[in-house]
Amino acid sequence: MVTTEPRLLREPPPFRHDRAVHTWIGIKALSDAGDAIWTIALAWTAVQITNPALAGVIVAAGTVPRAVILLFGGVLADRANARHVMVVFNSIRIAVLVGVALWVLASPPTVAVLLIAAIGFGICDAFYEPSAGTIARQLVRTEDLPTYSAVMQTATRLGTMGGAAIGGFLVAHAGMAGSSTANAVTFALVVAFIAIWLRPRFALPRDNKESPLRGILKGFTHLRDAPTTRTLVIALSGLNLAVGPALGIGLALRATEQGWGAQSVGIFEALVGAGAAIGAISVAKWRPRREANAGFWALVVQGAAIVCLGIGPVWLVGAGTFVIGLSAGYASVLLSSTFAATVDTSFLGRMSAITRLGDDCLMPLAMAAFGAIASVTELWVPFTLYGAGLAALMIFPLRNQVLRTMSLRPANKPE
Repeated sequence: MVTTEPRLLREPPPFRHDRAVHTWIGIKALSDAGDAIWTIALAWTAVQITNPALAGVIVAAGTVPRAVILLFGGVLADRANARHVMVVFNSIRIAVLVGVALWVLASPPTVAVLLIAAIGFGICDAFYEPSAGTIARQLVRTEDLPTYSAVMQTATRLGTMGGAAIGGFLVAHAGMAGSSTANAVTFALVVAFIAIWLRPRFALPRDNKESPLRGILKGFTHLRDAPTTRTLVIALSGLNLAVGPALGIGLALRATEQGWGAQSVGIFEALVGAGAAIGAISVAKWRPRREANAGFWALVVQGAAIVCLGIGPVWLVGAGTFVIGLSAGYASVLLSSTFAATVDTSFLGRMSAITRLGDDCLMPLAMAAFGAIASVTELWVPFTLYGAGLAALMIFPLRNQVLRTMSLRPANKPE
C-alpha cells in the first residue's frame, strides 16, 4: 500500500511527555463541554418559544447546509493550512454566539435567530471538521495515533458528559445568553491555543489550486483507485447507521413497550457512555497488535449487542447497551487512528468529509426505516435486522488482507 507520508518538521517528544498535545486534548474537551451546553440551550429555548415540530427543525437546521458544503470543506482541508481554517471558522462561531447572546439580552429569542445560529454552526462545521480531522496526523507519530485517539476520545466524551450535566442548570439560571457566552469562551480558548501554541510536527502535502468541483472529483477518483481506502471509507461511513437508530429510537420504544419508564432510558444511555469511555481508554493500556482487525471484530460484537436490545429482560438490555458503548469506544479509537495512518495524506481531508457525509445523509433514512419497520412488525425485528446488518457489513473490511494484517507499530508497518 503506497501513501504520501507527511514530512517531518520537528521531532515530537514521547507521547507521555508531550505537554503541547496533552494541553490541546484538554482544551478540546473543554470546547466539547461548551458545545454540549449550547446544544441543550438551543433545544430548550426552541421548545419554549415554538411548537415541537418547528423546534425539531431548529435543532436539525445545521445538518442540511453541513451536508451540502462538507465536500468543499474536505477540498479546503487538503489545500489550505489546517490551523488557519480552524482559527477562522472558530472565530465565526464566536461571532455567532456573541450575536445570539446580545440579541437575547436586548429582546426575547425568536425562531429566526435560533435558525440563523443553527445554520451558521452547520456551515462552520462543514469547513472546520475536515481540517480538524487532519490535525492528529500533523502532531504525533504514526505509532502514537492509537494512544492519541484513545486519550482524545476519552477526554472529549468526558467533556461532553460534563457539559450536558451542567447545560440544563445553566440555561435554567442564565438563559440562552449565559449558555451562548459560556460556549463562546471555550471557542476563544481553542482559537488562542491554536494560534499561539499549537504547531505541527509533520507537514502534510498540499493539493494543487484548482476549482473546488475538480478537487471533489479527484477525491472520488482516488477512492475508486485506492481499494483499501475505499473499503475503510465505506465501512466507517456505515458504522453509526445501525447503532444510532437502535439507541435513538429503539430504546425508547422498548422501554415503552415493557413499561420500564423513562428513567430506564437514561440509565441505558449512561451505560453506553460509561462503556464508551472504558473502551476508549483501554486502548491506551492494552493496545492490540493489529488495530484495524481488532476494531472491526469489536463491531461484530456490537452487532450482536444491538440484537440483544430487542430481546430478553431489562438486565440483558442493560448489558447490551454497556457492550455497545464498550465496543464503540474501543473500535472508534482503533479505526480512527487506522484511518489517519492509512489514507493518503494528500486526500485525508476529502476522505474525512466523505466519511462524515455518509452519516449526515443516511442517518435520517436509517432512523425513519427503523421506526417504519417497528410499526409494522414485532419490535425485535428492526433490532435484529440492524444488528445483523452491521455484523454483515464487517465482512468486507475483515476480508481485506491489508486491513486484516496491518499494524501501526513501526516493526510491522506495511510497505
